[in-house]
Amino acid sequence: QVELVESGGGSVEAGGSLRLSCAISKLTGPTYCMAWFRQTPGKEREGIAAIDSDGDTTYADSVKGRFAISQDNAANTLYLQMNSLKPEDTGMYYCAADWGILVGVGGSCYTTSPASMYWSQGTQVTVSS
Repeated sequence: QVELVESGGGSVEAGGSLRLSCAISKLTGPTYCMAWFRQTPGKEREGIAAIDSDGDTTYADSVKGRFAISQDNAANTLYLQMNSLKPEDTGMYYCAADWGILVGVGGSCYTTSPASMYWSQGTQVTVSS
């Protein structure tokens, strides 16, 4: 069983920065995609950044230029550096991973079934104006 444990959420003022971490218990294959999702009030959960085993990345337009996804392969850890945070970035943030797929477009992995990915428990990010 793969487990994803997320940390690093919290509260920050607009313009500030936060870094989220996601520790993945094990990698089950050489080809994978890992992604960050968020669910903001009144909206559906959306993919915002993804990275795959080839090192390719993709971002949603809403975070492009402000957020950066990265991975530490030795530590099996995924990161999301969030800079220039805005109040509209407030929401629950989740990391997810799956094997046998690569990045798609717009901050997501190339999968028709995001729900079948392995998911973290989520962490709250609150940005005040």
